[in-house]
Amino acid sequence: MARKPEGELRRGWTTGACATAATRAAYTALLSGQFPDPVAITLPRGEQPSFALNREELGPGFARAGIIKDAGDDPDVTHLAEIVVTLRRGREGSGVIFKAGKGVGRVTKPGLPIAPGEASINPVPRRMMAEVIAEIAADFGDSGDIEIEISVPGGEELAKKTWNPRLGILGGLSILGTTGIVIPFSCSAWIHSIHRGIDVARAAGLTHVAGCTGSTSEKAVQQIYGLPDFAMLDMGDFAGGLLKYLRKNPLPRLTIGGGFAKLTKLAAGHLDLHSGRSQVDFDWLAERFAELGAPDEIVADARTANTANQVLAMAEDHSIALADAMAEAARKTALELLADQTAVEVLIFDRSGKLVGEAGRASHDAA
Repeated sequence: MARKPEGELRRGWTTGACATAATRAAYTALLSGQFPDPVAITLPRGEQPSFALNREELGPGFARAGIIKDAGDDPDVTHLAEIVVTLRRGREGSGVIFKAGKGVGRVTKPGLPIAPGEASINPVPRRMMAEVIAEIAADFGDSGDIEIEISVPGGEELAKKTWNPRLGILGGLSILGTTGIVIPFSCSAWIHSIHRGIDVARAAGLTHVAGCTGSTSEKAVQQIYGLPDFAMLDMGDFAGGLLKYLRKNPLPRLTIGGGFAKLTKLAAGHLDLHSGRSQVDFDWLAERFAELGAPDEIVADARTANTANQVLAMAEDHSIALADAMAEAARKTALELLADQTAVEVLIFDRSGKLVGEAGRASHDAA
């Protein structure tokens, strides 16, 4: 995760807000011959930002407008991407039709808010664009039968850095946003992706999913169980975001995988595992070490250790199953939040991907 800059952070605009502004500009030009620049829109909460146009094209039966997305100070993968909207006349009575242009994905799996086969343009951006079309159509006395094609140059490559391929959204990015505003470092997009991953897994009838803290543990868990990519929920630091959504939308079985330090924080009851928001409590960890029979001098060393992995090395040197104990405590944290609706196992890996601790594991066979 990118490092949060100092000072007050600048907000940005979602891809959905940019697409809505480009839609207003293009439809106005289609009916009047002139592009408004800058172009203003009203967001769902009443804000009225203005957007400068990066592209204006008007031709026989079409109008095209492009806007460079500004994500503010958020490390958004779509920052500075161009959101391009091309409008064409639809057949009489068709209303507003949305299409995926180059760089915008298409939904292929059930469980998302958009049906399979549709362009990956989420419900709120669709509504915002449809409202703009209705408003302008009323002003000009037009039918409002319009085809809206959205494209993002380079979007197919950018999408590889997102959850889209795993969620079955193929060919590019999604047009997203519920408020139109990107709040820097809110982590809402990551948690939203975790939730959609659970939705897709449920719709596909999966009985076993995994949430891992990083790529090493994810690869190890996937190798153990042979799980498909869309069963792997990119939990990262957001254990709470995963567990709270699973409590409301349960699945039969969850594997939590991660490194010793992060899962020690989950064992201690932390649900946000980011180093900036929770820390390993070495006194607490040393007490667990003592409960397992560690000699007093080793417990004292654990209290003053620099890293959790240093404590793990002490435990391994003395053949003390500290990683198993942390896995069991982390499992207890998860089970308390899930209210016994989901069977949970916790697997702890070292930096090389070797399994060093486990709890609740039903079988050593692949699922």
